[in-house]
Amino acid sequence: MSTSTNLFRQLRTGLLLLLVATAGLGLLYPTAVYAVGRIVPDRADGQIVSVEGTDVGSAIIGQSFTGPAWFWPRPSAAGDGYDPTSSGASNLGPENEDLLAAVEERRAAAAAADGTAPAEVAPDALTASGSGLDPDISPEYAQQQVARVAAARGLSGQQVAGLVAEHTRGRALGFLGEEHVNVLELNITLAALAG
Repeated sequence: MSTSTNLFRQLRTGLLLLLVATAGLGLLYPTAVYAVGRIVPDRADGQIVSVEGTDVGSAIIGQSFTGPAWFWPRPSAAGDGYDPTSSGASNLGPENEDLLAAVEERRAAAAAADGTAPAEVAPDALTASGSGLDPDISPEYAQQQVARVAAARGLSGQQVAGLVAEHTRGRALGFLGEEHVNVLELNITLAALAG
């Protein structure tokens, strides 16, 4: 076989591989991913939560709530707080002075706001999640906020604790993760109750 024939065969094979890869990875795969996203839109569009036709947040991205009448989320290290374009942790080590100062400041604020002993403040009131966007808190942290929220809204502690229990979700598949409470969904229920 001549050198020119061998070269032509290699070029033809390379060009055919390029065309197949371009069609498969550049057209078919993105089209399939887009189609799956359209079939399951609530998962592909960020699980947007709407109340009476108005988008109020995402079920999978935390957001800030302030004031005594709302359940507060975990602290966020993402940008200026819950910025989905800046997802990430603070990357401060457990002995970093800035992190330790922030934890103590958060501990004092949560203890004062919720009437909890500083040593008993839930850990998720003190530290941000790895993504900085966690929309959930522990049932323990939610229970620590019940008295404050109930007093601010003129509701009974038992009534607000019942809402926390209603919004407490178990582990995924029964064994993955921890029990959690979605702060946005809980606050939407509170707003509807007051409204």
